[in-house]
Amino acid sequence: MKRRQLMQYAGAGLLTTMATTLVKFQSAVAQEGSLSVRWLGHTCFLFTGGRTRVLVNPFQALGCTAGYRPPNVEADLVLISSQLLDEGAVAAVPGNPRLIYEPGVYEFNNIQFQGIATDHDRVGGRRFGTNVAWRWTQAGINILHLGGAAAPITIEQKILMGTPDMVLVPVGGGAKAYNSQEAQAAVKMLNPKLVIPTHYRTQAADEASCDIVALDEFLTVMDGMPVRRSNSDSVTLRAADLPQNGSAIQVLSYQF
Repeated sequence: MKRRQLMQYAGAGLLTTMATTLVKFQSAVAQEGSLSVRWLGHTCFLFTGGRTRVLVNPFQALGCTAGYRPPNVEADLVLISSQLLDEGAVAAVPGNPRLIYEPGVYEFNNIQFQGIATDHDRVGGRRFGTNVAWRWTQAGINILHLGGAAAPITIEQKILMGTPDMVLVPVGGGAKAYNSQEAQAAVKMLNPKLVIPTHYRTQAADEASCDIVALDEFLTVMDGMPVRRSNSDSVTLRAADLPQNGSAIQVLSYQF
């Protein structure tokens, strides 16, 4: 892994982490302004708001990501869910951003970040190891990026994840992430205001080496939930723009 300024884990055990995290998140002052969410392909997104740029899961273009442009965008902080090449390829990220890649509680630019360990497969992590889901509040919006979650959310994980405003959830299945039914169960448990699907098959996929399915299967399973479609890869939101009752799905369009 390319050398970066690494942020150290600030927790001391699951129970201590849970207690301190809940207090800190509940007492955090909501940031004003708007949040820009830009989809860079697969599970990679750039979040810009409050003078902070957060890049999540930069990838190497191969397999299911073969046809995407490398996400070589400037950021202040990079979060990765694992060191697999489709969500942890940081070498090409320009500049010298801070990097966080382990579960724990961190602070950067007066924003608190919670990394929550989940399994990256359906066999207790024995195949693909640990996935880190990331939770933080930016521009007054409570964000939860589930990364490459593949196992059901436990009660302990749910406590740490809370009730997010926005959830980015993998939906395309394969060996290391939720399929549509598993994603539906996660959304039901978390009850967010806005759902952004990730990790699904697009024209970027290498036909011979990509095992995930298209977005339509998830949208069919979620029939009845309103779908917001953007004609671009970005959306800008304020907290007031989120659904006030129920949930909606936000679909972004990658600009090939």
